[in-house]
Amino acid sequence: MSVPRAKPIADLYDEVAASDLVVVPDAPLASALNRRLDKPHLGPFAITPRRLAAGRREEAEDRVAFLELVEHEDFDWKRGAYAVGNILQCWEHHGRVDAILDYDAYVDDATRQAVKHIADLTTTSNQLTEYRISADRDVAVVGHDQLTQLERSILPPTYETYSPFSDDEFDCPPFHVFDSATTIVDTVVDAVTDANADNVAVVLDQESEFSALIESALEAADIPFYGGPGFVDDPDHRTFVQLLRAAHGGTDTRVSDCRPLLARLGISLDIEHDAKRLYELDADAIEWLVSFCETIETRTFAEALDAFERRVGRRLDRFAKELETLGIAETRATERAVDQLVFYVQTYEVPVDRENDGVLLADAKSAAYVDRPVVFYLGLDEGWTHSAPRRPWVDRDAQYTRNIQQFQLLLQSGATQYYLVQDAKGGSPVTPCLYFSELFDEEFDRFSDLDSHIHAPQFDRRGEGFEREPVDVTPIEVTTISQSSLSTYVNCPRDHLFGRLVESPDTDYFREGTLFHDFAEFYVNHPDFVDEDVVDSVVEYMLAETQPFVQSVDEVTRRTKYRAGIETIVAFFEANTPSNDAFLTPTSGRGDNVFADRFDRPVDSPLTERWFENDDLGLKGKLDLVHAPSRLVDHKSGSRKSASKVVTNATIDPPSDSPNFQALLYLTHWRSQYPDRPLEFTFFHFLETLDDVVAGEVDLDETLTTVSYYPVPFDAHVRSEAFFDELLKEGANKCQKTLSQVDYERYAAAFDDVAVPDTTDSDELIESPFGQECIERMKASVGDYKYVAQGCKQAMRQMTRVRGRAFFEDDLDAFEAFVDERLDELNRRRAGRERFPIDGLADEPNYRYVDNRDLLLEGDR
Repeated sequence: MSVPRAKPIADLYDEVAASDLVVVPDAPLASALNRRLDKPHLGPFAITPRRLAAGRREEAEDRVAFLELVEHEDFDWKRGAYAVGNILQCWEHHGRVDAILDYDAYVDDATRQAVKHIADLTTTSNQLTEYRISADRDVAVVGHDQLTQLERSILPPTYETYSPFSDDEFDCPPFHVFDSATTIVDTVVDAVTDANADNVAVVLDQESEFSALIESALEAADIPFYGGPGFVDDPDHRTFVQLLRAAHGGTDTRVSDCRPLLARLGISLDIEHDAKRLYELDADAIEWLVSFCETIETRTFAEALDAFERRVGRRLDRFAKELETLGIAETRATERAVDQLVFYVQTYEVPVDRENDGVLLADAKSAAYVDRPVVFYLGLDEGWTHSAPRRPWVDRDAQYTRNIQQFQLLLQSGATQYYLVQDAKGGSPVTPCLYFSELFDEEFDRFSDLDSHIHAPQFDRRGEGFEREPVDVTPIEVTTISQSSLSTYVNCPRDHLFGRLVESPDTDYFREGTLFHDFAEFYVNHPDFVDEDVVDSVVEYMLAETQPFVQSVDEVTRRTKYRAGIETIVAFFEANTPSNDAFLTPTSGRGDNVFADRFDRPVDSPLTERWFENDDLGLKGKLDLVHAPSRLVDHKSGSRKSASKVVTNATIDPPSDSPNFQALLYLTHWRSQYPDRPLEFTFFHFLETLDDVVAGEVDLDETLTTVSYYPVPFDAHVRSEAFFDELLKEGANKCQKTLSQVDYERYAAAFDDVAVPDTTDSDELIESPFGQECIERMKASVGDYKYVAQGCKQAMRQMTRVRGRAFFEDDLDAFEAFVDERLDELNRRRAGRERFPIDGLADEPNYRYVDNRDLLLEGDR
């Protein structure tokens, strides 16, 4: 990996030392040459064109021009900034201020007015336009191709040019490939001390994650640095801007949206409040913030800043000065005014006084030379590639040449260079900077394809994780598992682990679901007490409880939704009164029910909210309603699923890609209480018919999904006389016609010689040996008629429908063994004997059902 070698500064100095004046494209290069002067020199020696013309340090003239324009013209700030940017850029490439007027597509009133104002300003571009180097001076130009047309305009008629490159080649050091950006930053900080900081530079893309990471890491290590944070990067400045934006965020602003702001203001809120609206949160901690936001329209920027300063106990004099410079200190902090201020601080670099000592942080797109002995290059990815301006006045080929030459010089800065990169990020390869494909002859897609050293994490001998010291703690063994935990674990074991470690915010649908469940429980206990007034009170309470989560504009819709749900629950229980509760032991105490507290009535029915923890089976959960000894009911606010979908989602070999074991788990537990009894599990989707309730017509059957359990294997069930009678009564026409001509004994005889395959595929069952044997036996008994074969096929289709919509004895037996295996596996992983993998039993997890996606590092990590 080689590129044209940059001339060492000492060699370049020797070439130009005899010149009166050396014009260079880059200020750090000028400083490096000036430091090597070995004799007195009158006036500047090495200097950039702009510094030479201005006679002082260069200023950000785009900001100066913008401030001039907004002071004298009433333009939208974005429109004015666009005009200023085009004018200065066109001027740079053509050498005159009014060159932009030659391009009609970019000329409007703002542009014409801006040209007039900028032409009269004392800017470095104006001074460059008027300045000429005396013809009698011996001038050397280093890197002529890197100068723009405006910069070249100051050169005398004759001068000597010197290339910054030699005829030799520079062998690039190998890339050091790390696992993460954090590891890269840690590597740099470990190598820097307070004593050697002045000898170190770090080159990075200032818009990348490395910028904030390296600044915070150096600051935490008490290592001085400069060249990085700007005006808006000051923590107090950034917080004040965030505060102004939050004040105009609207009433739908969530606590999660304001987390960084709350942290800077010293406000601590539990994560459970993240999904709640800030303005509806009843908490003393945010009283100042809410008051500030509600009164922002009445405050000027100066008054808002003063209030913020009193809150944080610090003066923001630089920000106050910038408000004065912009002329908006006494302007009301309206939403439009705040948007303009935010645009300004994000667009222009406000001058900041800083000490020039410590580690130098250089922007990869601005610097060409970094004059430090040791230089770390962070990232070197596509973010380092310059985007050539897409404007008709820009010679894109010439601009590309300038950019790639700057990149070549930058790569060689310092006596020692370290290229620290990532090979992949978020599971995707990191694309190296585009310029590498021009510089290197070999083909590559990622850094590891080039000369590189891989710095992998240190794993233990088993390759099962980072080295760790043993901790003398006996893990608590898990003896029971709930349906939700089991479903999460089967889908993604590592997501299950993080679900145990990481708190989750409260959400509107969880809160609504809890309230609906509480009402259902309360109604079962006190059906006679619930009248229209109670329903009204319940709806109003639900509105108040969910108000922090939803916008006020949705109140009418939510009121309708809550009333419809409550009325559907009432209608269901009026039509389906729970059986006598004598077969269950009453619960003790009132229990946790908001409506029991609200109406001061107990909810101690043994039928509702029955918690169970079955140690023998390893199962636990809560039954919403024991409707009868053989029927369980679960209340659902979500969308209704068919019985076949419920059974499919509960499959275990292999598991479904959307596992849900609720019905199967609860029926398994209930079977242990009432063995040898057919059981039913019913999902009551009380919001499924919301539209019909509003229209005054509702069919409760459309809210119910019932899954049956038969205490026999599948083949025994379809062989039974009860199933035979069911086919005679409810089967399709030709099925009834065929079976009506045989007795049960002949039907059962079809099962004697060939086993029934366990399948939900009707074609598979029909084509199986059992299916063909059944058809032949029926033909022998009834006659070789076409309808007989069709009738048998209809019977077998009914068998597979039943198989796909119900559970049988062997299903629950297999599930008990499955739970035992999962508990053993879970306890091994909890004890640290093996890792929690990302892939579940169905291989790659279904990420739609993963709660902690950001915490899952893919691969073997």
